[in-house]
Amino acid sequence: MRFWDSSAVVALLAAEEARARAVASLADDPVMLVWWATPIECASAIARRERDGSLPGPDVLAVLEQLDALAAAWSEILPSAQVRAMARRLLRLHPLRAADALQLAAAIIAAEHEPRSMDFVCLDDRLAAAASREGFRLVALR
Repeated sequence: MRFWDSSAVVALLAAEEARARAVASLADDPVMLVWWATPIECASAIARRERDGSLPGPDVLAVLEQLDALAAAWSEILPSAQVRAMARRLLRLHPLRAADALQLAAAIIAAEHEPRSMDFVCLDDRLAAAASREGFRLVALR
């Protein structure tokens, strides 16, 4: 079981350099945990690529269908007072944005406060560094 940051999920969907490693990582361990807003963060990244022209319009629907298929199979860590409190603590310890702190907090809750027990799949350098400092084993996609 691995916790997947939204950046790593996007790598599964888009033609990125890390795609092959992301697909291999999912094949190695197909149980995905994500935070509840991952589908929205991924949709945002896909829309950004469509607007900047790096993802042609006709391909967007196929990518969104792939996202829906992944979402049907993964498990989500839902918002809770515990996740919010953990995110507040993380914001004081690490140079994270609010959404990244919530993702890392969700991963810590998913790992039952034992980050060393879970892999963390991530392409965001700042979030990966914070996850590593918290004790997660990082899955390298680069």
